[in-house]
Amino acid sequence: MKLTFLGTGTSCGVPVIGCGCAVCRSSDKRDRRLRTSALVEADGVSILIDCGPDFREQYLENIRDKSIDGVLLTHVHYDHMGGLDDLRPLTYRNTVPVYCRADVAIRLKNNLSYCFGDKHYPGSPVLDLVEIKEYTGFNVKGVDVMPFGVRHGDLDILGFRIGDMGYITDASKIDNSTVEALRGVKVMVINALREREHRSHMNLTSALNAIDLIAPQQAYLTHMSHEAGLHAVLASRLPEGVYAAYDGLKVEI
Repeated sequence: MKLTFLGTGTSCGVPVIGCGCAVCRSSDKRDRRLRTSALVEADGVSILIDCGPDFREQYLENIRDKSIDGVLLTHVHYDHMGGLDDLRPLTYRNTVPVYCRADVAIRLKNNLSYCFGDKHYPGSPVLDLVEIKEYTGFNVKGVDVMPFGVRHGDLDILGFRIGDMGYITDASKIDNSTVEALRGVKVMVINALREREHRSHMNLTSALNAIDLIAPQQAYLTHMSHEAGLHAVLASRLPEGVYAAYDGLKVEI
């Protein structure tokens, strides 16, 4: 299985519009963080985790010419589902299923009624909306996926386990059931917004504490704002086996 980080930034991305901090002005490509998204490839199946407003750019840069066999959505916020319309060319021949919670499905039906309404608008993406529940497994063309619950401030959202990989973004905390669902993973992806605490996202300290509880062989930080600092500096401060992900990073699992 291969994991590609398509985006490792927050809802504003990095550089942030109008910001002149050292991270936003950095010439290091690893400091350019598009909205958070990832691609999992296993047994010839390509699964996209979240499809934000940077998807078109991410696809052309990192995926190019590959099909998408399924989309997993973690939650309802725009930076995680605002790029679904850009799947349009990938659905000309095959319908792409979109797996999400019931609350996300409602939002999609309202915001993308031309795709998910009773009448499909000609030429719009052909997407099959599939509602899923936490701790109820399903498969995408034979690849098993287990969704699990995490908290994002006051919002219940999903993380995903696919084989030996666990993926969490935007979480403010995880509970014991989440930790148990991720026991034995070799690779863990988890959000670490910045050093300072935040009401709806884990900061670096809480992310590292969660990694200690789950105890993967390797862990990668994602959903990092410009306040997370320069990649080179952050990477040098992390404990053994924990890495700061960056856009375009590929990990073999």
